[in-house]
Amino acid sequence: MATKQGKRQFGSIRKLPSGRFQARYTGPNGHMYSARRENGQPLTFETKGDANDWLSLRRSEILRNDWLPPAAPKAAPVTVREFAEAWLSHRDLEDRTRDHYAQLLRDHVFPRFGSTPVPSVSPAEVRTWHANLGKVTGPTARSHAYALLRTIMNTAVADDLIAANPCRVRGAGQTKRVKKIVPATLAELEALTKAMPAKYQLLVLLAAWCGLRFGELAELRRSDVDAVKGVIHVRRGVVRTNAGRVVKGPKSDAGKRTVALPPHLLPVVKDHIRDHAAMGRDGLLFPAGHGEQLAPSTLYRVFYPARMKAGREDLRFHDLRHTGAVLAASTGATLAELMARLGHSTPGAALRYQHAAQDRDRVIAAALSKLVAGQVTPIDAAGIRKKRKKTAGS
Repeated sequence: MATKQGKRQFGSIRKLPSGRFQARYTGPNGHMYSARRENGQPLTFETKGDANDWLSLRRSEILRNDWLPPAAPKAAPVTVREFAEAWLSHRDLEDRTRDHYAQLLRDHVFPRFGSTPVPSVSPAEVRTWHANLGKVTGPTARSHAYALLRTIMNTAVADDLIAANPCRVRGAGQTKRVKKIVPATLAELEALTKAMPAKYQLLVLLAAWCGLRFGELAELRRSDVDAVKGVIHVRRGVVRTNAGRVVKGPKSDAGKRTVALPPHLLPVVKDHIRDHAAMGRDGLLFPAGHGEQLAPSTLYRVFYPARMKAGREDLRFHDLRHTGAVLAASTGATLAELMARLGHSTPGAALRYQHAAQDRDRVIAAALSKLVAGQVTPIDAAGIRKKRKKTAGS
């Protein structure tokens, strides 16, 4: 460790190609240390004397027993983009959900916070971002983007990257349905069905009367229909992701179900299979070109004109599922029965599809009026009469 003159007993100094000087020394622990700044970056000196002074300071620390090993350089704080991308890659998500999250991050989160270190995101910045987001996108995308950022930041809290979640806008992760869904009446459903091409009429009827989703309908095959027992087996669905069409099972066990066909649909089902379904046991019920599943865009080209003819320009294809829920509810079906028919595993999900059937409400209203007319026995009066009959019989 001595210099060529043999005068130096501590550390070493060497001249770098840049002309600056580097100082190094061996600590009491036997490890070699080079001069570094507090952030861990290398520290070099303009003159040899400056390097010598730095070594003298380190030697003095050792002699006074004040020396401590230099702290390992701290890694740069992870950015929101880096943390969110790692978070997304580690999550077990459905393909469409993963695509949706990636799109929300790309379009709404990263433009504002992508290069921001996670610990530097403040509640005030999140609040401002959320407010400005309402000016460039709809309420649904806004709430979804906020909820996603909040969930990611919750993971950052769990990982001890931050002490508290900066996403604190009350109610920002929830959105109220902007569009009030009005289920199709039976007359509107009939008009809509007649306005559709023959090969798609059963598609509308199954969506309405059986509450099937479009992805479930598009993947139905001959082998899924039991015309003898009058049931449809919902085993799979097709979804479209950035990678293309994906056929997979339902999200939950409740989604995999057997749906009974209303008897009046059985002749329509048999005629459709004979005239329009693809050939073979695994032939699609509603085939598109080249034997592929029907695409939403193909359906919309004929569905939109048909709904105009039916006088329901506001009706979306998925709204037919609401119609199915109302029709089933009007028969007196319980919530559990509706859940089973619609393929939901939680009451909350099924409740979204329940609506007050207007025709059923009129029946209830008429029954209420009968109370006034005395044609319906009130509950308390019925109890009194029952007691009197028992007394007389005894």
